[in-house]
Amino acid sequence: MAQEVENNNNDHLVQSSDPEHPANLIPELCRKFYNWGWVTGTGGGTSIRRGDHIFIAPSGVQKELIQPHNIFVLEFPTPKYPPSDRKYIRKPLELKPSACTPLFLTAFERGAGCCIHTHSQWAVLVTLLVEREKGPDACFEISNIEQIKGIPRGKGKGMLGFFDTLKIPIIENTAFEEDLTGSLEKAMDQYPDTYAVLVRRHGIYVWGDDVAKAKTQCESLDYLFQLAVEMHKLGLPWVK
Repeated sequence: MAQEVENNNNDHLVQSSDPEHPANLIPELCRKFYNWGWVTGTGGGTSIRRGDHIFIAPSGVQKELIQPHNIFVLEFPTPKYPPSDRKYIRKPLELKPSACTPLFLTAFERGAGCCIHTHSQWAVLVTLLVEREKGPDACFEISNIEQIKGIPRGKGKGMLGFFDTLKIPIIENTAFEEDLTGSLEKAMDQYPDTYAVLVRRHGIYVWGDDVAKAKTQCESLDYLFQLAVEMHKLGLPWVK
């Protein structure tokens, strides 16, 4: 397989005139996220699963400049560890695979169709506020805000309602991105209905059944995080 990838890099997997093709969607999403301040510098990333293929943005590339030919493609399912066992069927030779890869795979193993990782300042700030106000083991909670309706109640359970309390688990950051995988898996097990996990002083991972759901959930969460920071400034409680 490695020799095949080296000699024939399966470029056809990222060549399509369809704007909804993952190789076209990922660069477009990354440009939007860059403009929204979610992926400043080369941080953050996006991955899409389509059938038995996973499309992943590269590591260390300015997110607003990513092109379809920069996209990695993995077979799915594929081992998370060791990295050398991952089944790449397209691997741009001049680029590095995303450091987020094992975390994206964790979401896909649980049925996600798209996973987004941002370095949103609002996400970082709420992790610090929760730690200061409630301690390091607490999760982010907010209720009685209309935008909560944009977040699923759980797989096949519909959407949260205005009077529901949204809970997002928070895990501690690590020196290397891939080392977050175990904590992410644990948080998913402890909160089986969650579609997001915050990483303290780092950002957030958000996933959804498809690209549209992952994107709109990420937008709703970022709105709620910003609102929570402003509410805190005014002394307003997050949970009524």
